[in-house]
Amino acid sequence: MKFFKTTNIDFLGKRYFAYIVSGILFLSSILIILIKGPKYGIDFTGGQIAQIRFEKEFSPEIIRGELAKIGMQKAEIQKYGSEKDYLIKYSEKIDPDSLIKIFKKNLKVEAELERTEKVGPRVGKELQYKAIEAVLIAMVLMLIYIALRFNLKFGVATVLAIFHDVIITLGFLVLLNREITIPVIAALLTIVGYSINDSIIVSDRIRENLKKMKGSFFEIANKSINQTLSRTIITSGTTLVVVLTLLFLGGPILRDFSLALAIGIIVGTYSSVYVVASVVNDWQRKR
Repeated sequence: MKFFKTTNIDFLGKRYFAYIVSGILFLSSILIILIKGPKYGIDFTGGQIAQIRFEKEFSPEIIRGELAKIGMQKAEIQKYGSEKDYLIKYSEKIDPDSLIKIFKKNLKVEAELERTEKVGPRVGKELQYKAIEAVLIAMVLMLIYIALRFNLKFGVATVLAIFHDVIITLGFLVLLNREITIPVIAALLTIVGYSINDSIIVSDRIRENLKKMKGSFFEIANKSINQTLSRTIITSGTTLVVVLTLLFLGGPILRDFSLALAIGIIVGTYSSVYVVASVVNDWQRKR
């Protein structure tokens, strides 16, 4: 199945423009992460989660107002499942049973505690380090794998593309004030795998064509990207449709996870086309 029978787009000829776009996005993301800082979820900061079911539907603003009266202005409230179920995340040292009593007294309604979870601050800090460690280890292993399968130039270029994708995705999440939670870290690791998959397809076609075609690396790399373009669009497009369905229909619990994946797929597709081959091409030319 192909969208295009034959294309002859000069991707590498536009690499300097791509470098500028990538540089702006990458540096902006770094600045946003450093200045604004990630908004860590309860998984990383420590606190409590209480899932409460009311006998009738309330707007989040009413529940937030009741929580503000007892000093819980920063508590996060979201509907969970049905219209009567709410998930409340907070860091204050208040017993969930006390929340139930407050709601029953002030709202004159029956409320039931469905479940509760607690995360200690020390565990949360350890999870932060483990999350960073997981992403870095994944990238190092990718470098080794591609260096062995192709060569060091392709390995370094691919890891740069992965780092580019992860940082830009994280920058967008911080800019949009999204929580960095365990599912979001899972999404970032998924982006690492997805990005390298696309990069390997392009790199493998370049390697094959270098053996059987005559011409400069620039010409062969351009030809290879054009040959894999239909595959890239089909794969990324179908995956993006699924992720966007989760984003808009999957509910609040999957929203941050789906958003991270959607951004990562778009940026990862761009980097597999423009970043990897461009870096290897310029490295070849300098040598």
